[in-house]
Amino acid sequence: MASGNYISCGPCMFDDVKKNAGRWCTNCEEGLCEDCENLHRKSKISRNHKVITIEDYRKIEHVSISQVCEHHGENLEWFCKSHDEALCVVCVPSKHKACSDVIPISIYSANSRQSSALSDLEEMIHGTLRNVKQCIKNRESATKELEKQELAVKTMVLETRIKLNGQLDKLQEKLLHELRSTSQTCKSKYVEILQKLKSTEEMLTKLREQTLHMKQFSSDIQVFLGTRQGNRRVVSEIESIKEEIGDAKNYELNVSIHSKIEKLVKEVDDFGQIQVSEVSAKLDFRGPKIDQAQIRIKVPSSRNIADIKLQCIGTFKMRMANHASVRDCIILPNGHVLMVSNAIENQLIEYSNTGEHIQDIQVSAKPNLIAMVDLNRIVVTYGEKALFLEIMNSNTFNIEKQISLQNSCTGISYADGKLCVMYGKYTIQAIDLSGKELEAFKIESNCLPCIKMSREKIFYADYDTKQVHCCRLTGEELWKFECDSIKFPYDITIDSYNNVYVVDYVDKNLTIIQHDGKDSKTLLSESDGLNCPTCVDYNKDTKTLIVCNKDGKVAIFNVI
Repeated sequence: MASGNYISCGPCMFDDVKKNAGRWCTNCEEGLCEDCENLHRKSKISRNHKVITIEDYRKIEHVSISQVCEHHGENLEWFCKSHDEALCVVCVPSKHKACSDVIPISIYSANSRQSSALSDLEEMIHGTLRNVKQCIKNRESATKELEKQELAVKTMVLETRIKLNGQLDKLQEKLLHELRSTSQTCKSKYVEILQKLKSTEEMLTKLREQTLHMKQFSSDIQVFLGTRQGNRRVVSEIESIKEEIGDAKNYELNVSIHSKIEKLVKEVDDFGQIQVSEVSAKLDFRGPKIDQAQIRIKVPSSRNIADIKLQCIGTFKMRMANHASVRDCIILPNGHVLMVSNAIENQLIEYSNTGEHIQDIQVSAKPNLIAMVDLNRIVVTYGEKALFLEIMNSNTFNIEKQISLQNSCTGISYADGKLCVMYGKYTIQAIDLSGKELEAFKIESNCLPCIKMSREKIFYADYDTKQVHCCRLTGEELWKFECDSIKFPYDITIDSYNNVYVVDYVDKNLTIIQHDGKDSKTLLSESDGLNCPTCVDYNKDTKTLIVCNKDGKVAIFNVI
């Protein structure tokens, strides 16, 4: 029983004794004092229960997960695989008597932490939150643009007014009043949808945090049920948002000055007319498929790499100085390609996906590596003497944050709110976006050209042993892979299924390795135009892959 910041020991309360609980059992859903925890751990029926600290319990205290049947009021203890439905002891004989695959929910939920449904929920929250943020940014930008248009109209009105005499004062005020009223009406329509989007953003942010805490500290049954309920909540919110923004409009203010106003002052009835043109905003809200909410609990599956093919959608050649080479590249959210060349000082290079040179971007030092953080940010690392990295806006390339490093950075990746940094050729360090150091471990190799991170896993290539490795953030190795087609793994990237794409500098090929390290397939070779490839990048949103040769030749593919 919880009272304010005080949580009583449940078993002691049963004996009318009040003792403060130091731990919480997520299965029994009650606090335990030290003595009761020892008895709880010794009991055969409860020794495998999940017991957490009171501090951890506080993180999931307000996560609403119902474990009671809404029809009969009994605990949900069974699961029907045929109907994908959690059942109580009354549901089973009344509605599922003929079902042959009704099993205890404790068995079916055993893998709920590793389930695709939980992963889908996390990705759905993340993706929906990202879409909401983009919609907010779009509406805020539209509001600012409307204010600029309002200022432009006002300036035109005032400039025209200077040419007129005092007889037009009344008409001028009439028009400016109309301008303010019309602009306010348009703004109010923007504000209405902004309030809804920001409310949704706040809800999704809170749900994302609750889901993370649920994943870490709740029981399997709570995770199983919380996942289903979270899915329904997110899907409902998505439908609500789509309905809200479906009819959203962009407004453009303008003014039409009377053509005869200077000559016919006495004949003109008004100063002008405020014009508003409506154009569909076309907000891009790519919500997850509704049927994702119905995905059953199962071990995450991956796409069979035998079915994966590449479809070339374009090639081009960078403008390169003699003896220059491409060091790193990424695909930006707008489809453009951002590159690092070893011959260009203090600049990043941006190209369109058709090969048009967009711009050279000035940065703080000679860039070394780049990686995407999210739709609006990238991270840039620099040469050996620059012991820092920078997080930049991917649209304006303004620096948002600079993070100091202990040593020179030779590898960088981002996933799940963490940056994964490789120091020298031995140490892999995780840090958060504020610069706080998290997990770290050492690798027994001095030939690591690249790393990638995804869902608490690290992928790296070792060109000395000609192997590709997968391990946890603790350093625990999950698998390592080597084959005849990989002689000098120079760069890697990963897709949404954690399949690994490897470019080989010496054998001039691109190999895909299955997510579990048990199979591989050569996707591209020298006959496909690969010539000493130095970098590869996969964009999970557009499902496109880019491969760059040392000489600056770039090829972009759809992954199908």
